[in-house]
Amino acid sequence: MESIRIEAAAVERMAPVVESPEFSAAVEMLATCPRITTCASGTSGIAARKFAHSLCCIERGAMFLPPCEAVHGGLGTLRSGDVMVMVSRGGKTHELLPIPSVVKQRGAKLIVVTEKTDSPLARAAEIVLPLFIDRESDPLNIMATSSFIATVALFDALLAALISETGYAKEQFGVIHPGGAVGAELNQQKGSN
Repeated sequence: MESIRIEAAAVERMAPVVESPEFSAAVEMLATCPRITTCASGTSGIAARKFAHSLCCIERGAMFLPPCEAVHGGLGTLRSGDVMVMVSRGGKTHELLPIPSVVKQRGAKLIVVTEKTDSPLARAAEIVLPLFIDRESDPLNIMATSSFIATVALFDALLAALISETGYAKEQFGVIHPGGAVGAELNQQKGSN
């Protein structure tokens, strides 16, 4: 039960971030850019991959780029005006450090999600969205648990704001999501109208 309480508190601590001018600027940037790439290592990479998929579900062209692929030619996907979203709790993940300079050279913008707002990655970003983690929820305080949940919650808040900002409609989702129970329900509703 203590694990749930710790993680719930981590999500609650993200509320001021969602109400910040930086969050609004990130929503505007993500709503108007041609394409979005997410990039992170380890468990943060799982959160970044989920965010990229969610963005595709609301027709924001997005992809997850693993750091090891990014620095071996994958950064060629970036074009002027694109946005790169990177996640690193400490803001100095070794595999990510070469990426911001390439983002700038390609004319793209950088949003960084990190707990360390004075870190190398944060200093390279146009927008920094801070994490506030008291502790991880595992007994050893070393696993990406609370920090993972807080990151996913932040990304879900961005997704919700983007749906509102872009006026994305349920009918549009039904077209690109024909599979599964959600697709069946949406397309059944469409057929009965």
